[in-house]
Amino acid sequence: MKALTLLVTLATLTWGSSMIGTVLDKTTKKPIPNAIIISGKNEYRTDSNGTFKVPKSPIIGARAIGYERKFYKSGGKIFLEPFQPKALYLSSFGATHGKIMGNAKDIIKNTEINALVIDIKMDRGQIAFATNNAIANKIGAQELILFKDIKKFTAELRKEGIYSIARIVTFKDTPLITAYPQWGVRKSDGSLFKDKEGLYWIDPSRKDAWNYMISIAEETAKAGFDEIQFDYVRFPDAKGVKFSVENTQAERVKAISGFLEAARTRLTPYNVFISADIFGYVSWHNADIEIGQRVDALSPYVDYLSPMLYPSGFNAGIPGHPDPVKANYEVVKQSLDKALEKSGTSPLAYRPWLQAFRDYAFDRRIYGAKEIREQIAASEAFGSCGWILWNPRNVYSSQGLN
Repeated sequence: MKALTLLVTLATLTWGSSMIGTVLDKTTKKPIPNAIIISGKNEYRTDSNGTFKVPKSPIIGARAIGYERKFYKSGGKIFLEPFQPKALYLSSFGATHGKIMGNAKDIIKNTEINALVIDIKMDRGQIAFATNNAIANKIGAQELILFKDIKKFTAELRKEGIYSIARIVTFKDTPLITAYPQWGVRKSDGSLFKDKEGLYWIDPSRKDAWNYMISIAEETAKAGFDEIQFDYVRFPDAKGVKFSVENTQAERVKAISGFLEAARTRLTPYNVFISADIFGYVSWHNADIEIGQRVDALSPYVDYLSPMLYPSGFNAGIPGHPDPVKANYEVVKQSLDKALEKSGTSPLAYRPWLQAFRDYAFDRRIYGAKEIREQIAASEAFGSCGWILWNPRNVYSSQGLN
């Protein structure tokens, strides 16, 4: 957490019940437009001159893409350090396993890695910390509590200077659909849909099911995570499935963007960054590839989009590169370029997932220092706000890292 600092000058003058201020870059002294200020339960943005006017509040939150988040007492000068998360993914098991977490912290200590993405709501619907959520306790989502004190866990990460990202598996949830089958994705014959792993999916168009996921995310934000990351925030990529709405692109995109909008509203008071994982090929298509994800529709509701740019996952290659594992740099860079064209935002609004596991689709090559560095170089040439390494087995080394 180094380098430049962002200065938020909060005028001690007040106009009635409002507070005014200006967001400036401390080094360049230039105004920072579109920075986020949280007052009470509402989010405000700085204008093109970096200024804002918000209701007075004992505590306000401040953040901007590419910077840390902070809470401050009203008035005075506020400094936010720029920060780009360079993260490793850890499952709940890995994050609570002494040897695996110890290895991750050694890598953080000795390389550029400074952040962790950690499973909180897992792929099979289990919630990894003790929650007061009545539904979670009713449906058996608390059968495997791995974090005995989640607030202590996040506090320790913060003390060590580690940025924490909570991964919430959103619309894949077997325990919830087992208990509430009316919320499940259906097959054309009316029976519940199961994916290739034999897991049930929530129908994202069922707004009455949203509250459960958002409540878990809210409790996670309260626990002290810096960022909430929604994964599987999409419809299943399957044929012959039925939803509560007509299975059209318009309805699918409306459901996914609507969920993220609702989640952002609920999470606003916590001044927590919000991100969403998206398929890699979403960057290349104007349509939603039948899962409800379009970068132009999702980007207004998140701080960061995290496309999964594993070359092994590009089964059809990309234009000019039919064998993507031989074009690691090109896959990452060109995918990010395509996404940016569609969203019209900033490169800093992206933080891609990169491959740190052995290829499974092409030539079975090991992803070592060369392959990892090629992907990182592409992400950094694009200008993304950091990147995330994915290895489902949580096996990492310092290879390819500075």
